[in-house]
Amino acid sequence: MALKKGPSDLLGNSAWNAIAFAVAVLPNLAILPFVILRLGLPAFGVAGLVTACVAPALMFSSALGLSTARELAQRLAPADRDEARRFFATALLLAIAVGGLIAALLGFAAAPLARLGFHLGGPAAVDLELAFALASAGWLSQCVFAVFLALFTARQDYRRIAAISIAGTLVAALATLPLIPLSPRASTFLGCQALGFVTNLVMAVYWSRRTIGEWLAPPALDRAALHALVRLGGWQLAAQSGALFAGQADRYLLGVLLQPQFVGFYSVAQRLEEAVYIGVLKIGEILFPFFSTLQKEADDRKVDLLLRSSWILNVLAASALGGVIPVAGALLYRWTGAEVAAAAELVLVVLSISGILGSSANVFAFYLLSQGRSSSNALISLLTGVFTLATSAVALPYFGWQAAGWSSCVGMVAQMLTTVFLLRRTFNLPGIGSRVAHFVLLPLGVGIAVALALRGWLGYAAFDQAPSWWYVVSLYAVSAAAIFVAAVAASQLGPYRAVCWRDLRAIVVRFLPLKAV
Repeated sequence: MALKKGPSDLLGNSAWNAIAFAVAVLPNLAILPFVILRLGLPAFGVAGLVTACVAPALMFSSALGLSTARELAQRLAPADRDEARRFFATALLLAIAVGGLIAALLGFAAAPLARLGFHLGGPAAVDLELAFALASAGWLSQCVFAVFLALFTARQDYRRIAAISIAGTLVAALATLPLIPLSPRASTFLGCQALGFVTNLVMAVYWSRRTIGEWLAPPALDRAALHALVRLGGWQLAAQSGALFAGQADRYLLGVLLQPQFVGFYSVAQRLEEAVYIGVLKIGEILFPFFSTLQKEADDRKVDLLLRSSWILNVLAASALGGVIPVAGALLYRWTGAEVAAAAELVLVVLSISGILGSSANVFAFYLLSQGRSSSNALISLLTGVFTLATSAVALPYFGWQAAGWSSCVGMVAQMLTTVFLLRRTFNLPGIGSRVAHFVLLPLGVGIAVALALRGWLGYAAFDQAPSWWYVVSLYAVSAAAIFVAAVAASQLGPYRAVCWRDLRAIVVRFLPLKAV
């Protein structure tokens, strides 16, 4: 029997994910100006290109981790322990054997190809071979870690997941502070990140052996388990490939067409936008194992939970990402200095809009994956990647590096249209179109409109010196709060206002000691 979670448990899991992400991401963002200062933008750009080159391997490790988590989530009862152990053993064998081959290929062959494709040379790229070796080793640790993490994900044990994530990030950040000044190279930065991934793996192995050791098994091949993992993971691999193109297309083309420092500018803007976007995504990540327990529920029940979850996360995404748009220039100015702020402000604004648009598919993607419909996820991701890559190929050569990000918006519009189409086909229920418009599209549209209006009103406020953190944080908080209020107010104009208000009230009551709201 699958592990059941109620609404209170889901909110608690979301809180753990949010806390873990916040604690994990803040050190990374805090040390980034230090890294850029010590490395220089060219070496930081090289590190970004190496990361982008290793990113295709994430298609395998992510698909393996997700498919393993889904299969284990359906086999949590003591009677299913032997079958679950076979799945774990097969997944671990795949992670070590196939992951080892991928890591070896990247470590030995990627550097010469990167030198040729990205025209890398000079002092910033002198350690390219070592950079690829360390990045590949870090990815291999992530790959094996994904299998152990699936044990905790299947049990919705987000408290331990949070602790593991925080520890790995802190180790990587603390290693950066003394090591980069000693050896200011791209390989040092990537080596510190790899050290964090190794920490994650060690902690996951230790905790799994201590708490659920009877569910572990040594690497072994079970044909039935392999077939099930490949059947789901194969489509998920295709889905990951689309996501890869969508996320890395601009970075690849910037590396081919321009100098590494422009990749550095783009990486700064993208890292900040990704931090906020992934933070919201982490809060919703708990829906994947939860949806996996709804296999036998009626469509009315499924679509109700799906759309209500979408509304909550889309309001949060619109507020968190939209709040960045008015404050983009001041934030970059305070965080990384005038040079990066002047170059990357518009890119950050465009990427934030892209992130809001992309939030339309997040909850539906978790639902499709939990139901074993990875082919639909693959279609969404591949169409997103195709539109993103095609737009980048056309726009960047003509409009320069600051056109980067617009292609992501085009890709996310394609993703939104595909998601709405699949939603209507998946749930052939009366009124599904109006429900999708109210719960999915309305909060995102209101968020973008209000954020752009606030940018026109507040975003160009003059400052003679670098703005203070008080100014930046206050402006962001005011902007995010205004977007949140506008999105909630818009939800009260439609026929589903009572549902939205009830869910919002439930969240407030869960986290604040109030008797009535």
